[in-house]
Amino acid sequence: MPPTDAPPISSPDHAAPDYGQMPLRRFGRINWLGTATLAEREIRRFMSVWQQTVLAPLITAGLFVVVFVVALGSGRGEVMGLPFVEFIGPGILMMTVIQTGFANSSSSLISAKMQGNIIDTLMPPLSAAEILAGYLTGSLVRSLMVAAVISAGLALVVGHGPAHPLLALLYIVLGALLLGGLGILGGIIAQKFDHMATLTNFVVTPLSFLSGTFYSVQALPEPFRTLSHWNPIFYLIDGARYGFAGVGDAPVLRGLAVSVVSVAAVNGLCWWWLRTGYRMKP
Repeated sequence: MPPTDAPPISSPDHAAPDYGQMPLRRFGRINWLGTATLAEREIRRFMSVWQQTVLAPLITAGLFVVVFVVALGSGRGEVMGLPFVEFIGPGILMMTVIQTGFANSSSSLISAKMQGNIIDTLMPPLSAAEILAGYLTGSLVRSLMVAAVISAGLALVVGHGPAHPLLALLYIVLGALLLGGLGILGGIIAQKFDHMATLTNFVVTPLSFLSGTFYSVQALPEPFRTLSHWNPIFYLIDGARYGFAGVGDAPVLRGLAVSVVSVAAVNGLCWWWLRTGYRMKP
């Protein structure tokens, strides 16, 4: 026999839980801890293999300088009023930044999908915007690390620092965010590593090479000169060149506007795909 002082079954203290009601977010409107944890995981991931993720892009950038400046540019005159090494340096820097930003987010997503542990990212109480912020932080930190080393080397070679340092930093950040977002889109679309290699070889690399990295687009014949101005990466490289050397092919405000709009559009699409779970299953 139950004790006489036991509460009745209908007591509110013993009411059955409502399994149809979603639990409340007990960490506030934004899950700062979860977002920071995801960002830290992304940073730790590429730092665990820093020889491939940080050192390798620096060596590649150095090889570009050796080939184009020492071997091919020793007899070249000025370009846009600049010595060839000072003209080509910011282009190589931004090209390395955007390739690094794309590689970081795309490799993280496609690896998680192929290994089947993407569920570790999707199951925690993180919104689409928080997941996007975590991945973009990893791309941004990795790109800034590479850019800082190349910028220091460039300053030693040309003998002075950036002409507009804040503007140069802004374009580096925009480049990392734009290509980091494109890397997320690529990682979502791709179902295996071959798909990602196709995107890298036929989309990212051509866009970065054909955007004024090694030449002024004013030297191109039509219609290639006009087509170059439709390439958003052109404005990133041109803006970085203006930030470092003080000269550029396009107006600064136009370049900033195109870059900001491109970053917003790409990452807006990333947010929507993450929110709907598009192609996120392994």
